[in-house]
Amino acid sequence: MFNGLNLSLGNLSRLSNAQTRSISPENPTGERGRGGMATSGTGAHYARELGTGWKVSPSIHVPARTEHEIAHIDGSGAIQHIWLTIHPTWWRRMVLRMYWDGEATPSIETPLGDFFCNGWGVRCNVVSLPVAVNPAGGFNSYWEMPFRTAARITVENMTDEESDPLYYQITYALTDVPDDAAYLHAQWRRSNPLPYAQVHTLLDSVRGQGHFVGTYMAWGVHNNGWWGEGEMKFYLDDDRDYPTICGTGTEDYFGGAWNFEHPEGSYGVFSTPYSGLPQVIIPDGLYKSQQRFGMYRWHITDPIRFQSALRVTVQALGWRSNGRYLPLQDDIASTAFWYQREPHAGWARLADANLLEVL
Repeated sequence: MFNGLNLSLGNLSRLSNAQTRSISPENPTGERGRGGMATSGTGAHYARELGTGWKVSPSIHVPARTEHEIAHIDGSGAIQHIWLTIHPTWWRRMVLRMYWDGEATPSIETPLGDFFCNGWGVRCNVVSLPVAVNPAGGFNSYWEMPFRTAARITVENMTDEESDPLYYQITYALTDVPDDAAYLHAQWRRSNPLPYAQVHTLLDSVRGQGHFVGTYMAWGVHNNGWWGEGEMKFYLDDDRDYPTICGTGTEDYFGGAWNFEHPEGSYGVFSTPYSGLPQVIIPDGLYKSQQRFGMYRWHITDPIRFQSALRVTVQALGWRSNGRYLPLQDDIASTAFWYQREPHAGWARLADANLLEVL
């Protein structure tokens, strides 16, 4: 019997014994027939004349300095869709984490906005296959996230104040998971500023078998001129000094060309199923003095497969006098997405709010 996973238009008509469930503040356990039963919540005042069942608990507030569990699922299956929203001021003040099969360390750990290709705290719509961001700040993830015994999702409020309302809906299928299905991982790193003549490392501690499936970058430029001459490099398995996969330029890796430039001298903003430059933040002539960019590249039809290890880096290069490269010292924040077998190699926990902050 079809297990209801790995969906596409080609198999959407197939019947399955998979059970659909969905977790939200109105049904925090996702149990059958338990939605809309709240008697208290952020909407209780507005529903006071209508009573139970009338949007009593549509959102939550996350207490200060608290990692709050928003989903706990027992059994085997896969998360198929996540929708959430909160005011943009919280996109770099909250950390999203996901844990598979009872593991002690998260497989996914990123600032909330960066997981959805919004790293600058400024609303930006995205039209892609695994991530869609719709007006006004509606975050959607369609990454398939398998688990075999349990799944847990948390958000951590990194500030000293209670959060604004957080709205969310996590839809999943309870079903059999095939032996060759790997677990989704995502890791965030930031270089601010990138040390002179050094590369920004997206990943360097991946161990085991898997495949790399995507990159999001929030790139802040600290110099005048073009900033994207640097190459993306993928070091696979036993690669040491030289990579197996080496790109030709930053804009080339993200699916563009020639500085993303329109003939009239502006950036060509674009968002497609597999790659995009959806966000260009231009200085305002006063306090917002830096150029900032948001870019993504999804390896959905061209995953980068590794058998034992993976390291990923990007150079930051501009131009200086006499036709020479200029190593840049930019603000580069990357979110790398990959699937792999567990266990994964751990990494340092995101615990410093100052590391995440956008200024």
